[in-house]
Amino acid sequence: MVHIKINGLEIEVTEGTSVLKAAEIAGVKVPALCFNEELGHFTSCMLCLVKDAANGRLFPSCSVTTTEGMSVITDDEEIHEARQTGLELLLSEHVGDCEGPCQVACPAHMDIPRMNRLIAAGKFEAALKLVKKDIALPAVLGRICPAPCEGACHRKTVDASVSICLLKRFVGDENNLHPYEPLPLNSKKVAVIGAGPAGLAAAYYLQLNGYQTVLYDKNDVPGGLLRTEIKPEVLPLNILHKEISTILNTGVVFEGGKDIDEIAFKNIKIQYDAVIVATGTLVDEIRNWGFTTNAKGIEANQNSYATSVTGVFAIGNSLRSSRLAVRSVGQGKEVAWSVAQYLSGEVPKGEPRLFNSRFGRLHKEEISEYLKESVPYERVSLADIQSKGYTKEEAIQEAKRCLHCDCRDIENCKLRDLSGKYDANQRRYAADSRKTMTKHFAHSIVYEPLKCIKCGICVRMTSKYQEKYGFSFIGRGFDVVIGVPFNESVETGLAETAEIVAKACPTGALSIKDKL
Repeated sequence: MVHIKINGLEIEVTEGTSVLKAAEIAGVKVPALCFNEELGHFTSCMLCLVKDAANGRLFPSCSVTTTEGMSVITDDEEIHEARQTGLELLLSEHVGDCEGPCQVACPAHMDIPRMNRLIAAGKFEAALKLVKKDIALPAVLGRICPAPCEGACHRKTVDASVSICLLKRFVGDENNLHPYEPLPLNSKKVAVIGAGPAGLAAAYYLQLNGYQTVLYDKNDVPGGLLRTEIKPEVLPLNILHKEISTILNTGVVFEGGKDIDEIAFKNIKIQYDAVIVATGTLVDEIRNWGFTTNAKGIEANQNSYATSVTGVFAIGNSLRSSRLAVRSVGQGKEVAWSVAQYLSGEVPKGEPRLFNSRFGRLHKEEISEYLKESVPYERVSLADIQSKGYTKEEAIQEAKRCLHCDCRDIENCKLRDLSGKYDANQRRYAADSRKTMTKHFAHSIVYEPLKCIKCGICVRMTSKYQEKYGFSFIGRGFDVVIGVPFNESVETGLAETAEIVAKACPTGALSIKDKL
């Protein structure tokens, strides 16, 4: 046995144990991309660097074995910087979007590519459940949203953008089911002042998460400007009523006909554990409620929506006037995160935002690569669709036009997780021009070489499982790539191990093709 110290903690490990494994035994997770438990170390990514406490030397913990009396530091400012630099070098050649550009452009940050895949597969209930994670009023917004997401859609480079808003409308119209059951109520109560799109969304997500929410509005019925400013031929009242009822049916209490003044607001603050102001465009009365305000509205933190009054948050047009209902709905979802954090004793930070790789516009020669996962026909004519909406067949056909620009393995990508953790800057070492991406399909997987970090796991995995061709390092120096030798296809190279290798890949370079 060997006695060592990990961050000052004395532990005993078997002779020959790697420092990486010893740290794990000590309860410390050291990051690594090229290490695989089944295959052992390879020492290429250099993210597992740790420090010898005796001499300050950095070394890769995956490939150095423990020695008697060793003392190791697993994280400090120098180690953090070294790992950050390592990640930035890996990202400098990484060509791929974590999230599709449509999702990035959506003010509610809805996972549009996955919605499209679910609709294309005829899984309409699953699509509704996905949409409602981010958008509380899909049938409403599917009729009135100006669709900034469609402006960012890569498909318009080919012919015309995917009709995202109409697909969202279809999902909302097609299902009468409530996709989520609220959590059991906890002891906390939240008041939302204003029952427009922002307030409705905030109340919905808070109630779902177990916070008894009471929605106050000066009008006798909820809906705000959705009810008073939009023509019924654009937004039929029965559609609005249906979606608002879905929100109220979660247990949200609506108190209509309540014109909140300064005294009423003070009483609400006393009665509730948190308050959300979603009153619409700010009026002089509200400026007397004790907030810091400016010419546009209430001043609030741009991430958490916390105001200058402790426990009070502001969203929607109370911050600044806007005609974009999807932005208000998105803020309603985001403020629910902040309120939950506040009521849990945390500092409100809002909805977590993960690292997002982005490569910009498609090269002309990349269009054919993306069309491999799509269909060649143009979008369904909008002439009649705007009034009657898509049929199931039309929705499926339109959803199949999606180019699937997002990463299929976004939830399991270690590169993304670590880049966020170490605040890596993808552009720091990036070249002026990027390489052209390609997609290769084999069996049940898709291989995108420019997402590869050359960790060698796939090479070693195909060798271990004795693939006839397998994967190999091809080329030299900076030009080395991973591919199938003798110019064989990826399908030939991964004849027996396609899914095994895809599951072992630490990035989205190899991923399951039909993953929804």
